[in-house]
Amino acid sequence: MLNFLSIVLIILIIFIFVIFKKKYIFNVFNKKKLYPIKEMDNENNIITSSSKKYNHYQNSSNKYSEFYKRTLREKMLKLSKGVTADKLQALKIAEELADKSTLPILRKGLKDMNLQIVERSADLIRKFK
Repeated sequence: MLNFLSIVLIILIIFIFVIFKKKYIFNVFNKKKLYPIKEMDNENNIITSSSKKYNHYQNSSNKYSEFYKRTLREKMLKLSKGVTADKLQALKIAEELADKSTLPILRKGLKDMNLQIVERSADLIRKFK
């Protein structure tokens, strides 16, 4: 009798776990959302997903996993401390991320001595309005 009750209890716990955590379980098995295939559009230099083009700047941030976003942020912070070419690369990463966590780097770019960096930062900040 005790074995039967323990098996029923385990099945009940698994059933409740599946009901309340199904979003997380399905995200584990859905690899397309975590690491999308990227292609470069040469006319506009916008990186898009192969299945759908994002015209709105804010929506493009939803196509990456949190882990990938964190690694891009760390890379962006390292590049922002380098020379002009590195700072431009950091701004490209900021455009690719397209979220508000990039605003401190963009504000720092507005204070830079290089005109290209200032213009690029201003364009990216303008897209958040």
